[in-house]
Amino acid sequence: MVPGIKFIDGPSEEETQAVLQPLLDNNLQRGPLPCLRRFAFMLAGDAGFVGGLIGRTAYDWAVIELLYVPTDMRGTGAGQSLVARAEELARDRGCVGIWLDSFGFQAPGFYQKLGYEVFGELPENPRGQSRFFLRKLLT
Repeated sequence: MVPGIKFIDGPSEEETQAVLQPLLDNNLQRGPLPCLRRFAFMLAGDAGFVGGLIGRTAYDWAVIELLYVPTDMRGTGAGQSLVARAEELARDRGCVGIWLDSFGFQAPGFYQKLGYEVFGELPENPRGQSRFFLRKLLT
């Protein structure tokens, strides 16, 4: 075992930054500027925000990080509208494409209906299921 390695269960923001910041600095010295910009499209309900889409653009791609549509809003076009808005923003920011991941028990079929293609699968994540990685080129 390498001396000086310490296990931390649930690292703090300071501990996370001790790894993240030098990694970002290294990337900036060796690669192109990431042009990282976060974005969100929120669904409003009577009591405030009830769901939405959160993502980012970086390195000429957009990433949908989180998407949630409440049960009573499913089938209304809300999810499709959120994804369309993210795609429009990605085009406006000059992105090549947009990608995301979705567990098999979530909504990979929903994204495929919107023109996304599976480019990777992680089986047994969680056990008995798969995690799918999907992308859509923005031409």
